[in-house]
Amino acid sequence: MPSAVIEVRTEHSEQMERSLIDGVYRAMEDAFHIDPNEGTIRLVVHAPHRYRPDPDLEHAELHTHVSIDTFAGRSVDAKRALYRAIVDNFEQLGIPRNHVEILVRDIPRENWGIRGGTAACDL
Repeated sequence: MPSAVIEVRTEHSEQMERSLIDGVYRAMEDAFHIDPNEGTIRLVVHAPHRYRPDPDLEHAELHTHVSIDTFAGRSVDAKRALYRAIVDNFEQLGIPRNHVEILVRDIPRENWGIRGGTAACDL
């Protein structure tokens, strides 16, 4: 039951925003084998003055940060597959590979409240 946030510093078309969300979802589906009904993905557009990417990037306006919270226990190989899939998907949308940053946080099930306030470890 991953929860992801995609953060960008430039306005994109609605289609591009949907494609970014879909690219992260497909990557989680392939790498983490999530159920098609699982996961939440949000996209946040920051005003450029509120988002400072690495100043050495050629197209800093395209820097894209993806944070994914997920239940602990995924293998390093699954995470590697996730990283590659996200970058591959974003590259097809015109975002350079080195402009994508991905952070995965492993959350113990007892620290995740779902389904009306139930600890995930109790399900």
